[in-house]
Amino acid sequence: MPPVLISICLLLCSNVFMTFAWYAHLKEMNNKPWIIAALVSWGIALFEYLFQVPANRIGFTVLSVGQLKVIQEVITLTVFVPFSVMYLKEPLKLDYLWAGLCLVGAVYFIFRSKFA
Repeated sequence: MPPVLISICLLLCSNVFMTFAWYAHLKEMNNKPWIIAALVSWGIALFEYLFQVPANRIGFTVLSVGQLKVIQEVITLTVFVPFSVMYLKEPLKLDYLWAGLCLVGAVYFIFRSKFA
């Protein structure tokens, strides 16, 4: 499997853990002290880093740091939107589309030397 694909798959896994670590406590632990939510989030974030660190190390063998970061942001929005709509029951907003279109522009500009 190509390093870019491995990196993307690992970043997808990482982002699922990251999204739960950062936002699930808003629904599940809103009646608990913030320190408890922070400790639980850190426990979840450990798994995020177990995927994220190798993803970036593998990706960096063929991509620049800027390219890795833009891929990360695209994946973040791809994971966050369904999470916020389905798990947190937030309304789907047109702003997500506009943000996604901005990220398409970011992908173009960060990878355009590879397109030429």
